[in-house]
Amino acid sequence: MTPHGARAGEDAEDLDVEEVLALVRNSNGSHLPDPAARGGTDSARPAHGPDPSARPDTRHRATGWPEARALAERAGRHATRAARRAPVSVPLDTALGMTLAAPLDALTDLPSFDTSAMDGWAVCGPAPWHVRDEGVLAGPAAPVSLTDGEAVRIATGARIPPDTTAVLRSEHGRTDDKGRLSATRDVVPGQDIRPRGQECRTGDQLLAAGTLVTPAVLGLAAAAGYDTVTAVPRARVEVLVLGDELLTQGLPHDGLIRDALGPMLPPWLRALGAEVTAVRRIRDDADALHEAVTTCDADVLLTTGGTAAGPVDHVHPTLRRIGAELLVDGVAVRPGHPMLLARTKETQHLVGLPGNPLAAVSGLLTLAEPLLRILAARPAPEPYTLPLRDAVHGHPHDTRLVPVVLRGDEAVPLHYNGPAMLRGIAAADALAVVPPGGARSGQEAELLDLPWASGGIGVCFT
Repeated sequence: MTPHGARAGEDAEDLDVEEVLALVRNSNGSHLPDPAARGGTDSARPAHGPDPSARPDTRHRATGWPEARALAERAGRHATRAARRAPVSVPLDTALGMTLAAPLDALTDLPSFDTSAMDGWAVCGPAPWHVRDEGVLAGPAAPVSLTDGEAVRIATGARIPPDTTAVLRSEHGRTDDKGRLSATRDVVPGQDIRPRGQECRTGDQLLAAGTLVTPAVLGLAAAAGYDTVTAVPRARVEVLVLGDELLTQGLPHDGLIRDALGPMLPPWLRALGAEVTAVRRIRDDADALHEAVTTCDADVLLTTGGTAAGPVDHVHPTLRRIGAELLVDGVAVRPGHPMLLARTKETQHLVGLPGNPLAAVSGLLTLAEPLLRILAARPAPEPYTLPLRDAVHGHPHDTRLVPVVLRGDEAVPLHYNGPAMLRGIAAADALAVVPPGGARSGQEAELLDLPWASGGIGVCFT
């Protein structure tokens, strides 16, 4: 099955992370020519549905799950080529979760002076030592040189006095009744002294371009003297929550239900490296949706609900009305089958999520995550598998995404995994990718980590 937007040999057009970074670093605000002009296959085409003649089984017109994720990545590469977004200089306190667009080079030696690694005494020459009255604390004051037989109290991080032989730890020294200091174990020259440049020298590359900015990266940048870092700009995402039946507070009642996606999607999108510019609630009105889509200038629009073919499902008609290019129209995955991906402008995409909460999560991980990962120049996570502790029923034709918790070296499937349920995903560590037909107990299953459980940058939702 070859969905609209994918052809044999199109992988030659793919960009890896380094190429995405190169496009960002070399950006001058201009647009690249359309790939079709250089033999590519990403040129804009009118919106239309999948071609049933290209499918061996015309009852199942949706794009396969792995192929849908690949198409979302390809859409991100197309947008990266077209937009040529310039790198940005970002203060450290707002750079978390971004990707370095330039190497982080040492601006100074680290440490920038010889420093004590321990609380104790700086000593000169052999024991015993006469201890000076004054001590040496961390700070700007320059310590006075020591002479043989002298010692001075010193704090961790303080500058080492000139001519110091070693630092004697507090627990390894003792004084006699005449106030002379001696060591309870051998003293090795240079011990517990961090010499200037031990960690790096000025100009050393500390981190390469393409590194994800984690809390530890922020700490290293600050230690190296940086106030800002050069990063790939965040993709701007606007969320459109569709539906007249949604409440924003209080208990569900009289056919009205609480909106679960409005509160859930923005922090999840931020965990994927995006900047959420707005969350707008749109009534079930075709003209209202058309206005919201055509006036949005974000890189990605994310809609919830309205992707099927019901009387108030206006996403498909809106895409046809604006001449959007439909890249993915339904995915062979449960839950989340009626998700979609469209190119609304050369540098803008729309991800249509189903309205049921767990189905929306499926769409988020299937289409939005690969698209945003490419736009953020983040490397793809390394795939991994674990055996399932229990058997999982499968769909006859489609992939299933099932919430699991990780227990030791096994993945334990969770209940409450229906399309409208969030109880399972709220307790989950990952989603197991269950192939058509299901999986038996002990069978290895691919896992998709959830941001808060991966131990990576995704745990930071700000």
